[in-house]
Amino acid sequence: MIAFHQVTYTYPGASVPILRDVNLRIPSGALALVTGPSGAGKSTLLRCINGLVPHFSGGVFHGQVDVAGLDPVRASPRQVSQSVGFVFQDPESQFVFDAVEDEIAFALENAAIPFAEMHARVAEVLELLGLTRLRSRPLDSLSGGEQQRVAIAAALALRPSILVLDEPTSQLDPKGAEDVLQALERLQRLQGLTVVLAEHRLERILPFADLLVHVENQQVIAGPPRQVLARIALNPPLVRLGKALGWEPLPLTVEESRPFVAKMAFQPAPQTRKSMPEDGPTAPVLQAKALSFSYGSELVLEDANLELSGGEILGLMGGNGVGKSTLLRCLVGLLRPSRGAVTLYGKDTAPLGVADICLQVGYLPQDPNALLFADSVLEELRITLRNHHLPVREDFLLEFLGRIGLANLAAQYPRDLSVGERQRVALGAVTISLPKVVLLDEPTRGLDYASKAVLLKILQEWRQSGKAILLVTHDVEFAAMACDRVAIMEKGRVVQVGQTARMLRGRPLFAPQIVQLFPDTDWLTASDVLRACGKDGRV
Repeated sequence: MIAFHQVTYTYPGASVPILRDVNLRIPSGALALVTGPSGAGKSTLLRCINGLVPHFSGGVFHGQVDVAGLDPVRASPRQVSQSVGFVFQDPESQFVFDAVEDEIAFALENAAIPFAEMHARVAEVLELLGLTRLRSRPLDSLSGGEQQRVAIAAALALRPSILVLDEPTSQLDPKGAEDVLQALERLQRLQGLTVVLAEHRLERILPFADLLVHVENQQVIAGPPRQVLARIALNPPLVRLGKALGWEPLPLTVEESRPFVAKMAFQPAPQTRKSMPEDGPTAPVLQAKALSFSYGSELVLEDANLELSGGEILGLMGGNGVGKSTLLRCLVGLLRPSRGAVTLYGKDTAPLGVADICLQVGYLPQDPNALLFADSVLEELRITLRNHHLPVREDFLLEFLGRIGLANLAAQYPRDLSVGERQRVALGAVTISLPKVVLLDEPTRGLDYASKAVLLKILQEWRQSGKAILLVTHDVEFAAMACDRVAIMEKGRVVQVGQTARMLRGRPLFAPQIVQLFPDTDWLTASDVLRACGKDGRV
């Protein structure tokens, strides 16, 4: 059992608490889903459970937390770690060793687990999370989603009674996310594991959740998921649709929604979305031509072809480890393909340096921390302009920060921000030079639904201005809202490209909730359905 009693916490240097008078009870063996806006205090709440707040963060802490009979404030971190496993938002930041198997074994060695048992536990969690084939791989050769699964495996190997995870599916493909959640549910059911999990993509987690904990404006609302969702604005597509159409009880899954759909008295509209021609746009701006690339002996790209045109948003989707991020790095010049060519406006980029390419191509990697060096958000943007020998105009910088929703954070130290806020700072840093081409690798990582709406508006404005945008994502709901076309990668190749509705409808693993619910239409979002119902589409 986990219990918060009148917990108030203020970070060092902050004038107001991030959490105030929080009372919360999570029963043993429950799966508690923690949600809330970016920067509202979800990670802080989680870190109270294992004592990182306040032991590591400092600040002022009032109240009491009871975790399996321990007080994390008074107990040592070593004591708490015997009961509480913790997986951070940035899995790469908690790795110690270079190889998968060594990283999982590290905590067991520290706990003096006998070698034979240690070997058995490592094999067990590798199998549980589908990592056996990767056991000898260097961690830095893995995709972001594969690294996330390694971090979860390392935490589970200690067999804690409580597992705390901060956005554990943010970089996982739909199949990988489902596999991890089913594994956690199995451990919860068979071993009584208590799981506390923060996540923005509620549609993934709701079918597994016993308790929903919403953090906003220093306060916490907790209860059965259906009851809490009825009271808050951050809702996944089906819940938003259910609220707009008055469905009761509020459906949380596609299966729960189908009886309501069967009673809807309207004919599907033949076309509700503007679509690009089936053969896609013309005049490609950026092209990958038969690219091949290997990490050592492992072939990651093999004859990969892709075309990106101005005035479009192209989604690049596929499972973890199929080469999506590697393709982006080749396009921007960070990696040099062993075969093939990259052309920008018809010219081969091979003679160009990375800085020359990045003046025309903005690139946002999966890990925003890789781009954050300055002491303030505003200075991050100044540095980009100086590096490209562009004029630094303060009025332009402040206006730009306002457009990407960061005006109130201009003076903040970037690495003290939430993952979602850091993501937007990094996005600003790579696009302040106004490149004509933008490559985004998992840009919705750490973003709540409201922040995604802000990002969507930015991308649509850029598309309208003629920018070419390539969006690598596992977020099928965001792809449904944003993308004109979708390309699917498998085993290092782009195997299919087409209109978003056709591509997402034809692949069940990548089907958004609305596509699953209305498979015979071209609807992708709740707004599409509402427009067909004669409503204005706003939900």
